[in-house]
Amino acid sequence: MSIDHYENFPVASWLLPPGLRPAVRAIYAFARSADDVADEGNAVPADRLAALDEYALALRQIERKQTVNGPVFEPLAKAVAEFNLPLQPLHNLLSAFRQDVITSRYATFASLLDYCHRSANPVGHLMLHLYGAANPHNLRDADAICTALQLTNFWQDVALDWQKGRIYLPQEDLARFGVQDEQIAAASTDIGWRALMDFEVSRTRSLMLSGAPLACRLPGRVGWELRLVVQGGLRILARIEAANYDVFRHRPQLGPGDGVPILWAALKMRG
Repeated sequence: MSIDHYENFPVASWLLPPGLRPAVRAIYAFARSADDVADEGNAVPADRLAALDEYALALRQIERKQTVNGPVFEPLAKAVAEFNLPLQPLHNLLSAFRQDVITSRYATFASLLDYCHRSANPVGHLMLHLYGAANPHNLRDADAICTALQLTNFWQDVALDWQKGRIYLPQEDLARFGVQDEQIAAASTDIGWRALMDFEVSRTRSLMLSGAPLACRLPGRVGWELRLVVQGGLRILARIEAANYDVFRHRPQLGPGDGVPILWAALKMRG
């Protein structure tokens, strides 16, 4: 079973308990559609920001228990009411999507992590609330996993983001390894580029592994879902390395042949 997905995160698969799937669909539909408002099509920035303001208005209506209409907001309102979900994570997502409209560069890794805190981590928080497991320890590990997934997506999609006028690689790291914007435009993978990407992949893997014990703490099908997510992210990082960091000509992605290795790696995970 699969549904449309929000790029950086898992979808509601058959591993999730059936009672949670409608709520997960509602969260992902909100995230995906709002992200598309910020990122897709030919709308000017002012129109994108105005459309995101409409999303924020709908969240405030849900918070006040007012009626909301539409295929995105009605299921979301139902999920919020049924599971008493906090709305701040959804507001944080909108904040990140607004930033996507107006920000195309990140000076430091800290500023990129701040973006991930709002663009990625809210989904993990909401999932833990659905599971009834949103304690500080779990939230911390979920943040590590979600941020690592977001960073993995950035390193995977350097070429696609460049076409949109964006560079998520921190400017301080580009300077450290002597990589210029022109090299990204030219899809140049010289020694400086490979050293830069090795650095980014290594610290992203470390971040993912620091949060991975959460997948072993969460019980049952939920825990197995997260194990597969973690191992899928790690496999993408390995694919980037195997391509000698040439993400321009060989976009690393998972295919049918990755299922068994990912499952095997998930089976071997220990807390």
